[in-house]
Amino acid sequence: MNGSTGWTTLVQAEVLAPTLGDPLLVVLDARFSLADASAGENAWNQAHIPGARYVHLDRDLSGTHAAGAGRHPWPGAAEFGRLLAARGITPAHQVVVYDAGDGAFAARAWCLLRLAGHARVAVLDGGFEAWSARGLPLEAEPPRFAPAATPYPVDFDRRGLFDAARVHRHLQGGGLLLDARAGERFRGEVEPIDRRAGHVPGATSRPYACNLVDGRFKPRDALAAEFAGLLGTRDASGVVVMCGSGVTACHHLLAMAHAGLDGAGLYTGSWSGWIEDPARPVSTGAA
Repeated sequence: MNGSTGWTTLVQAEVLAPTLGDPLLVVLDARFSLADASAGENAWNQAHIPGARYVHLDRDLSGTHAAGAGRHPWPGAAEFGRLLAARGITPAHQVVVYDAGDGAFAARAWCLLRLAGHARVAVLDGGFEAWSARGLPLEAEPPRFAPAATPYPVDFDRRGLFDAARVHRHLQGGGLLLDARAGERFRGEVEPIDRRAGHVPGATSRPYACNLVDGRFKPRDALAAEFAGLLGTRDASGVVVMCGSGVTACHHLLAMAHAGLDGAGLYTGSWSGWIEDPARPVSTGAA
């Protein structure tokens, strides 16, 4: 695989294509729709990158709910380790994840694997759309593979995972909290999903779509410059990202890592977890 270190942030379709069939490569299809939880899996059943194994946001990339965990709770280590083993993933594998296009759901899987200690994981830039547009191979048959013999030894790096109390301390200490939701949701003008509108007081809006141009991630230098403008004198460890439920926020973590800015944290419960406690303050309008 692509040298000794492999792919750790993004990979292009034309680079991935020649490696299909490599026994140390696992491709995951993470297509999903918040409007229809079966749409992604149905699309995978119709056509997918050869060998791609499906992972479902609700069943596979989320855990069971606990107080403050939000709509897509972070899974437990043992639970996620069993999921990786069921997909045939071991610490020796290079993993590539894709979704329909913009990387929002694929980034969730990338983030889970990274914080589980698996460095060799990347997102297919442009996703299924970019792959299909190039006329690259597709198949409809379910992939044939053997599950791993033992669960993956997941050990989540808890330094990168924030709950509401830790987010509050982060903000009190001058840290930056970046909200990846669309601007109108951040400002509280609309709220199509959660029961309250607005944002965490002190948060800064940066919609995850700002990381993209024409459905692909912006060049590394452009992302570095944009995030540097937000960070000011902070380094990446001074940043926590959030969104509605801890999914699209991972897009920021991927974009930052691609730009050489590792070390930011994730507020796993995000907005849906924040508003579970009605006593927590809510702001509206621009930051």
